[in-house]
Amino acid sequence: MKTTRLAALAAAAALYAVGMPAQAADGDAEAGKKKTQMCAGCHGLKGFRTAFPDVYHVPKLGGQNAGYIVSALKAYKSGERSHPTMRGIAASLTDKDMADLAAYYAAPGN
Repeated sequence: MKTTRLAALAAAAALYAVGMPAQAADGDAEAGKKKTQMCAGCHGLKGFRTAFPDVYHVPKLGGQNAGYIVSALKAYKSGERSHPTMRGIAASLTDKDMADLAAYYAAPGN
């Protein structure tokens, strides 16, 4: 398992232990719904796998913890996580965008 994956798992465990960060709690699910176009192309396809740079199973976002989503997006934006497509997408997101997307995907039924 790569170091970045271990770091992501550790970050997720910490979020569950202490609760989600304030920026995730401040997200607007309705605003997030309007921002999902960039996500749906990969995350909206059940069982989708990417082929670049490696074969990679694309995780389902619906039902994820909002704090985890924000943490993951920030890690892609900072370069801590290295998937090239996600790094490019996260680089264009503001903290508010991340919180809104997280609120949308964490809401029941998404």
